[in-house]
Amino acid sequence: MSLAVLYSRALSGMDAALVTVEVHLANGLPSFTIVGLPETEVKESKDRVRAALLTCRFEFPSRRITVNLAPADLPKESGRFDLPIALGILAASGQIPSTRLGEYEFAGELALTGELRPVRGALAMTYHATSNGRGFILPETNAVEAALVEDAAVYPARSILEVAAHLSGHAPLARQTSSAQMERQDYPDMREVKGQGQAKRALEIAAAGGHSVLMSGPPGTGKSMLAQRFPGILPAMTQTEALESAAMQSLGGMFDISRWKIRPFRAPHHTASAVALVGGGSNPRPGEISMAMHGVLFLDELPEFERQVLEVLREPLESGRIAISRAARRADFRAQFQLLAAMNP
Repeated sequence: MSLAVLYSRALSGMDAALVTVEVHLANGLPSFTIVGLPETEVKESKDRVRAALLTCRFEFPSRRITVNLAPADLPKESGRFDLPIALGILAASGQIPSTRLGEYEFAGELALTGELRPVRGALAMTYHATSNGRGFILPETNAVEAALVEDAAVYPARSILEVAAHLSGHAPLARQTSSAQMERQDYPDMREVKGQGQAKRALEIAAAGGHSVLMSGPPGTGKSMLAQRFPGILPAMTQTEALESAAMQSLGGMFDISRWKIRPFRAPHHTASAVALVGGGSNPRPGEISMAMHGVLFLDELPEFERQVLEVLREPLESGRIAISRAARRADFRAQFQLLAAMNP
């Protein structure tokens, strides 16, 4: 069979759209072409895939190789497509069976040794893969966060050799067990703050009602210390809130399993730009307000922030969402956070 079809995911805001990876081998002068609106990182995968397959003692076909990433109008970025492209070449050239490719979705960046390196957004990709009834094969480093999705069939692998052995039926991959039951309440303790009874009372009311707070006082009176301890008096995160917050951390490439069910606390410097706060870039990524999902955004020295930076907080504070438009692309991120600010009188 000279054609192989696999599935992967492309990130677009909080969404992880399905990408069909089609690999075709044809007669002709040897070449390797990737089509379907690939970004630079995807185009560079040609060299990584070739080196990884040769290092792992696979045969790299001396034929005309065409890889199509569909749909063609959806931009594809990062090295997450290395693994499905490499597996597609192996299946199309008959080195591994293609019968089980449709049961899984694949994502992973290949090292030149054939090992799998982690990718961002594993939690969002796994959530959508599970809704389609497929398992997900991805790097071992991403398996813990991906398994947080309820009923997710996650299969971690260390290298392309392990994935090939699994698809061939020689050495099945073990399914990753969920670690979602692990909960730590590792917050700074509000009781460490001596005095400031009125400020504590105001923060308790804000925590109960979800209100924003502006603290004004002379330097050294404990405003920042109180703000850092504010997440500890917020209600415990629900399973849904924890997943949404973890998914946002995963999209930003900052997920840490030890912070599971712990409300995030983000404190950007007063020189931060509007883009740093709301997110953006050629491949839009979440900003500070989205990384504070179901947590606290603390703006210290509030008057030092530029006016346009503060103005961009209006929409997310009212709607709980932020829409980022870049040329022909649009990305939507959730931005449900509690705002704390401090200033000197």
